[in-house]
Amino acid sequence: MMNGCLENKAYKKRFFNEKLIAILRGVDQERLPATVDALKKGGITLVEIPFDQTKTPEYTTEKIKTVLTNFSRENVLCGAGTVLSPEQVQAAYDAGSSFIITPSAKQDVIRCGKELGLFVMAGAMSPTEIENAYEWGADVIKIFPADVLGVSYIKALRGPFPYIPLAAVGGVDLDNISRFCDAGISMFGIGGNLVRKDMICGGDYDRMAELAGKYVERIRAYQK
Repeated sequence: MMNGCLENKAYKKRFFNEKLIAILRGVDQERLPATVDALKKGGITLVEIPFDQTKTPEYTTEKIKTVLTNFSRENVLCGAGTVLSPEQVQAAYDAGSSFIITPSAKQDVIRCGKELGLFVMAGAMSPTEIENAYEWGADVIKIFPADVLGVSYIKALRGPFPYIPLAAVGGVDLDNISRFCDAGISMFGIGGNLVRKDMICGGDYDRMAELAGKYVERIRAYQK
């Protein structure tokens, strides 16, 4: 299956241009199309379906397939998150994922993703983990949890690692996203503060689209 991410360099550029991946953790399969459509209306076209480690891989890959059935890659790029093993990388690829996101820096997971031509965001915290993950081929390093580590930590990392693209994931919201942009963050992953369960359960997708638009506006204010 041709996933069409890094096989086409335009897709890789798209990640760094759009800068925001919506994390759809715990969203029921039947509500995925309406949720993704609302995010798309707000300007967000990168969506992550995290693996649920308490269930079979098929539970997650079927959700990925649902998104890809309803949206073309020109409109939405869908990938897998919380990827912990090469087997999960392969399952995500087989389902049609364009990217994977990991919570940790595992050499075999990163290299498997790159061998399959996927965009890889690898999670790391320490300087050693960050440098290793980037050398193993990760396209961007996810600083997690960003709200706990803080903006000052990310600013400090930019000193020795100005060449490594960093993503802030965990606790990013409308109140602090500008400070992370100031700190030199290249990309964001945002879950519950954007993909609001109350809006989904209430069917209030117009409000979700409006909220998505606000995040996009904040990020675009920092683009050159």
